[in-house]
Amino acid sequence: MTAPILVTGGTGMLGTRVVQRLAERGSQVRALSRQARASGENVEYVAGDLAKGTGLDEAVAGVDVIVHCASAQRGDVEATRNLVTAAAAGGRRPHLVFISIVGVEGVPFGYFKAKLAAERVVEGSGLPWTILRATQFYDFILSGAKSLTRFPIVPVPKEFRCQAIDVQEVAARLVQLALSPPAGRVPDIGGPEQSSWEAMIRQYLRATHRRRLVVRLPLPGTRSIRAGGLTVSGQSADADGTAGRLTWEQFLAGKLA
Repeated sequence: MTAPILVTGGTGMLGTRVVQRLAERGSQVRALSRQARASGENVEYVAGDLAKGTGLDEAVAGVDVIVHCASAQRGDVEATRNLVTAAAAGGRRPHLVFISIVGVEGVPFGYFKAKLAAERVVEGSGLPWTILRATQFYDFILSGAKSLTRFPIVPVPKEFRCQAIDVQEVAARLVQLALSPPAGRVPDIGGPEQSSWEAMIRQYLRATHRRRLVVRLPLPGTRSIRAGGLTVSGQSADADGTAGRLTWEQFLAGKLA
């Protein structure tokens, strides 16, 4: 019997898709979440808290690969450090696959700074590792669009450039990396189109047949973003899984059908 693959954040937006895809490929998956759930075919759910460091020894026992999808606005660094400590103590030196964010070096917001610090923890862990940076997920932008467009005036950050991607495509790439040897920093993954928050909000309004006044507002600390820091330079769709294919328009059509 092959060793299970541990997926942290196994019930989250990204982790759920990673667990599903690994299980569909016949891998034995151990999904870590704060609350225990009933296990399914090829999937075992275990309870643990990365921030508190509880349940991690049991979670990492016997695994050769860890896909670290768990994420939080606060505590990412400590959670990653706790995971690395437990994994290193287990004696197997599992391959740690970590998902981060494109452009973390240039954005001063706390969440991005925490992701960069967590990358450093992974790199200095002594474990074999792979780090994939991805752009923003369509689902998050859709959630923000739904919230903002409830009002007659929709404020959007001025010149907020992005290259959003479907979470399913990021999950597919993580599975590919998890089933491959450690590779260090791999090429970033982004969607097939570069756009802006404003353009994507306007496209959402057209798709939902609503009229709103869209007002562009300057957002402090976004110089890197205005310069394209959240985009993948020269990105284009390809066959090896390093670029997304589903467009925002196609994503919306599927969600709003």
